[in-house]
Amino acid sequence: MTIDGRSFPVPDALAEHARRFAAEGRPPATPRVAATVLLLRPAPDGGFQVYVIRRLAAMTFGGVYAFPGGGVDPSDSGVHLGWSGPAPAEWGRRLGIAADPAQAVVCAAAREVFEEAGVLLAGPRPGSVVGDVSGPEWEADRLALVKHRTGFADLLRERGVTFRSDLLLPWARWITPEFEPRRFDTYFFLALLPAGQRTRDVSGEADHTMWISPADALARAAAGEIEMLPPTLVTLAEVAEHADLAALADAAARRDAASPISPRLGTAPDGTPRFLL
Repeated sequence: MTIDGRSFPVPDALAEHARRFAAEGRPPATPRVAATVLLLRPAPDGGFQVYVIRRLAAMTFGGVYAFPGGGVDPSDSGVHLGWSGPAPAEWGRRLGIAADPAQAVVCAAAREVFEEAGVLLAGPRPGSVVGDVSGPEWEADRLALVKHRTGFADLLRERGVTFRSDLLLPWARWITPEFEPRRFDTYFFLALLPAGQRTRDVSGEADHTMWISPADALARAAAGEIEMLPPTLVTLAEVAEHADLAALADAAARRDAASPISPRLGTAPDGTPRFLL
């Protein structure tokens, strides 16, 4: 697979699906609001690594590597929880939406990264963060969250910790192409792996996880060793432009995380179908 600037190859089956959608003139599905998180950590030899998971083949977008994330849940919205960092109104300004839906998106990002990677962006007081959350009691809390027996705000309140919204950095917003039957309006965030915590393959939605440098991930995707969709490829290419995590954080502060990006089907000069941005 080759990646050429802002265009990407399209599998034949997907191209045919897009053509059939256009020919039938069906209205596009309404995108579901979602959030995804690039968990980052310093690399042993310098630079940084990102955590990726391969979705189960039976799932939507299964068989491809992506970042932890998922749809906004009703429990993410309209709930009171201990909050440290930028307020929902400030998040709304950065994300281009009202305060209440912004709170839901940011909470969904934190909840999903705990559900899918076992990492909790919270602490007992502002400026602090919990340490290892891999023990059996924390795991019981995580499973209760996954099975909807408790909400994210309830979990934090019972544990006496405060959500650290300042540990999330907004990066981008992607909307699934119109021809897909299941569409998502996904906000992308960055987050540094908290000291003392570690990722764990716990979600049940992945069959493989790994820490990898953005450059290595892109090289393996280009060689056809791993499969990734355009939002993941573009985001990896963007973060790979920065030498270290400090530079990446500075770049995130200047990003437009409100204007949506949506791939469309186009044609390369040789006539082959391509995703265009």
